[in-house]
Amino acid sequence: MSKKEAILITGTAGFIGFHVAHELLREGRTVVGVDSFNNYYQPAVKDARSAILHKYPSFIERRADICDIEELEHVFREFKITRICHLAAQAGVRYSLTHPMAYETANLAGFLNILEMARHSEVPRLVYASSSSVYGGNTKIPFSESDPVDNPVSLYAATKKSNELMAHCYSHLYKFQTVGLRFFTVYGPWGRPDMAMWIFTEAIKNGKPIKVFNHGKMKRDFTFVADIVKGVCASLFAEGLDRYEIFNLGNNRSEDLMHMIAVLEKSLGRQAVKQMMDLQPGDVPETCADVEKARLKLGFEPTTPIEEGIPAFVEWYNKHSDLTDLVAKTRANYTS
Repeated sequence: MSKKEAILITGTAGFIGFHVAHELLREGRTVVGVDSFNNYYQPAVKDARSAILHKYPSFIERRADICDIEELEHVFREFKITRICHLAAQAGVRYSLTHPMAYETANLAGFLNILEMARHSEVPRLVYASSSSVYGGNTKIPFSESDPVDNPVSLYAATKKSNELMAHCYSHLYKFQTVGLRFFTVYGPWGRPDMAMWIFTEAIKNGKPIKVFNHGKMKRDFTFVADIVKGVCASLFAEGLDRYEIFNLGNNRSEDLMHMIAVLEKSLGRQAVKQMMDLQPGDVPETCADVEKARLKLGFEPTTPIEEGIPAFVEWYNKHSDLTDLVAKTRANYTS
């Protein structure tokens, strides 16, 4: 009996993984999703994303941890995996300061398992999530893939740089393609409750203060999730790529944090109560992506400014009040 061909996506209950899986399913492709549904943030958000994917008959979900090699081997025995899109990881710069072991297991041991699966199953291309955080304290703006990335300022960044090195080794030794994607501050509908866009929206709506780090002197390359999805899908199927590739995927614009807050205030129709804070350990003052390489090789072209993307997120947030109110209540109980 022949195995059913499929694309494997890890982290399909996560923010970017959900959106990538949704797009591929809409295109009529078969997707096998692997996710552990851990409680790093409210599982209700992950369950709601998963429920949407389950509306597609060509979606197969396996609730498993990428650190469980036996579970991964079972998936690869069951399906002929034609591409791997590895988006599962322990995310968050600040969380890495307090929970370092979570990053060692998920981001290093888990990634090694994925590399081994690609190697032994002869998968021709592995696309995986890196991060703009690998640029560390780089002061050259915009960040380019050719810039040195030898000085990470957080453990999270160090694990992502390690992923790139591990992928280079496996591409060299075992002759399959690896494509690392350095994501820049992704936001949008179905975003993560631990990220600034959701936290700020929740606080402003409830009349609570927001923490503005580095006294507002921060700039970020906020990138709308729909633009990121285009880049990820292109990296899965684009022809003419080298065996080992690294791409920036960002909006190619560095926005002042205070401007981002102003756009959010306008979208919500409310003013934020701002609590000015010092720069946090592991944070950097500015990020900005040079995406010329992705333009040339992937046809990547970000098109969504925050003046369009933030209102779209707020519209989604208000439309899903049952879920967002649950998250707010859970957060309040957790922090009280």
